[in-house]
Amino acid sequence: MKRSSVVHFAAALALLLANTLAWSADTSMLKAPKGSKVAIIVFEDLECPQCAKAAPLLHEASKKYNIPLVQYDFPLRQHPWSYDAAVNARYFDTVSLKLGDDYRLWVFANQNYITKASLRGMTEKWAEDHKTTLPFVVDPQGTLAAKVEADRSLGARIPLDHTPTIYIINESGHGASVTEVSDLTQLYQTLDTVMKEAGTSTQAHKTAGSH
Repeated sequence: MKRSSVVHFAAALALLLANTLAWSADTSMLKAPKGSKVAIIVFEDLECPQCAKAAPLLHEASKKYNIPLVQYDFPLRQHPWSYDAAVNARYFDTVSLKLGDDYRLWVFANQNYITKASLRGMTEKWAEDHKTTLPFVVDPQGTLAAKVEADRSLGARIPLDHTPTIYIINESGHGASVTEVSDLTQLYQTLDTVMKEAGTSTQAHKTAGSH
């Protein structure tokens, strides 16, 4: 077989495999919070540069469309400090969900300065600046780590192959129940479509759609 034919065959095989994986993804376990027809769901890794780019946009979209943003921890095993950061975020969630969100956004904004060795000290300083403390043992019973593992197991069952993985959930009974947003530049356009299908008020998202 000629080299060009081999290359084309390999490319076609890779595309077929990617399409097969996409079609086999099981997102049926993903649900919007109670009382919400539409929600944004993201599986994120606190050490992932693309997640850092997506996070503020997702938070902004959540506010402008007045829909929940559900964040799942999916720390990748090749990242040395993302798991510990996720456990820290879970601890701050127990103080207040806003504090947990603020910590995640701070981590994303400071990825380039954080190392496995510096994470603890930087987090302690962040906690002090926010008038709280980071316990000497953050997770003595392992309950926070168990929540991170539950998120990661959920992502593995779908299965995910990258972060961030972003879904728009529509539980209105009209239109697709789950839509993946693979291109952030299409986030607002996708939300416009889903909100329209769900019959949700458009007042909040007209401003968002104009960006």
